[in-house]
Amino acid sequence: MRPSLLEHTPVVILAGGLGTRLQAVVSDRPKALAPIGTRSFLEIQLEILRDQGARRFVLCVGHRADQVQTEFGDGSHLGIHIDYSIEKELLGTGGALRLAERFFQPRALVLNGDTYLDADYDRLLRHHQAQFGALATLTLARLEDARRFGTVLVDSNEQNVIDFLEKIENGPTQGWLNAGAYVIERDLLNRIPVDRPVSLEREIFPAAIAEGLRIAALPCDQPFYDIGTPEDFRRFNAWYGERCHERHSTHSGRLAG
Repeated sequence: MRPSLLEHTPVVILAGGLGTRLQAVVSDRPKALAPIGTRSFLEIQLEILRDQGARRFVLCVGHRADQVQTEFGDGSHLGIHIDYSIEKELLGTGGALRLAERFFQPRALVLNGDTYLDADYDRLLRHHQAQFGALATLTLARLEDARRFGTVLVDSNEQNVIDFLEKIENGPTQGWLNAGAYVIERDLLNRIPVDRPVSLEREIFPAAIAEGLRIAALPCDQPFYDIGTPEDFRRFNAWYGERCHERHSTHSGRLAG
């Protein structure tokens, strides 16, 4: 079996936002620590990556950063190593990555701290490695109703991102969605301004494409969830609870057999 690229690639998780829309149900902690059963959402993310071979993590934190640091420390209790990049003010997704630039070697796997995608991340890294000259690779999820999300346009071969569309209530229902999992080269971070908040999705990626630079795509058919609203949070909680119940039942059945 070939070794996983994850073992030698830093995993950067964007977990510094205010989580304003979710405060109706999670008001006493940052969104990344939203409870999913007996664990936090971020713990589930970390364990998925750890179980696939990742060992080095960087948590980009800001709002209530001390709670995240208290919860996870240096990561040793999970069998991983965690560094922290702490925002003193809100920097947006792009600004947060620019602040964490020193951890890119020379690339990193980047995850949004409020999206769930149990994908093969070694496959994502190897796919990116094969895309000569790409500054980033985006994992895309297919949704039957993508109207309340922004969608991503790809070329006819579904190999490259060609545009980003804002959410449109009366737009087409189906579409490719940015699944919040990327491989990003340090060279892309050099294009991010340092004097203001910057959106990776709304500013940096579109500007790179407009200049003729390559942003690759990797369509994915794994379940995708965003926990950014109370409705989505409850939906993921229900789905994940059922998934864990099915896994426990299957495991118990095997032991009994």
